[in-house]
Amino acid sequence: MNYMLVITTFFNFVDEENGKTQIVNILSIYIYHLYWYTIVMNDKWKSIPSDEVLQKTVEALRANGINAEVVSDGKEAKEKVLSMLPEGAEIMNMTSRTLDTIGVADEIVDSGKYNSVRNQLTKMDRTTQSLEMQKLGAAPEYTDGSVHAVSEDGKVLIASNTGSQLPAYVYGSPHVIWVVGAQKIVENIDEGMKRIYDYILPLESVRLNKAYNINTGSFVSKLLIINREFVKDRVTLILVKEVLGF
Repeated sequence: MNYMLVITTFFNFVDEENGKTQIVNILSIYIYHLYWYTIVMNDKWKSIPSDEVLQKTVEALRANGINAEVVSDGKEAKEKVLSMLPEGAEIMNMTSRTLDTIGVADEIVDSGKYNSVRNQLTKMDRTTQSLEMQKLGAAPEYTDGSVHAVSEDGKVLIASNTGSQLPAYVYGSPHVIWVVGAQKIVENIDEGMKRIYDYILPLESVRLNKAYNINTGSFVSKLLIINREFVKDRVTLILVKEVLGF
């Protein structure tokens, strides 16, 4: 059933009874747009694209200096990431729902196989060791995390409130690994911006409010767009044919 047609017809009927055509029509349009952004667009942001789009995106990323490949699911993504991390290596796993979901974060922090920067940071005092903590997070030997949108022409978008993950991604870390649910592929940068502001930010605000018992929500305080990577083999992006993260 076309619910929007039913709603619009209903309001037009009410309009004939009350002589309020303009107000009722405006309300109908508002409800239609509300439906579009909450149902249609949300489904769009959660959909895995076709193999053709995946391949196009991989080729564009590679052309822009980013090693890229597609894996079938989170299990395969985890195996791929761990195969790239030497035992004993210094690793900073950035805060990421994706890494949490596939088990990479726990493996790095809890297995004892790696020199976890996050473990070091939890033992430090922010009030007296702030600068040292910033340096540790900005230039670890290996960095893994995720991103918020990947365009079909090979651009990567990362939004952040604090910006803590950005120095390592941009330059500081010699090895960057991103695991990205394929639902984050967008047509272009403009669509990536819409994904961040219209879809991710509201969800992240709800998560943050609940986690820290606040009501301010989150912010896109910093926004990084990577058009290409200059250093060969520095950055790897693993696209997963599974909905992971926001």
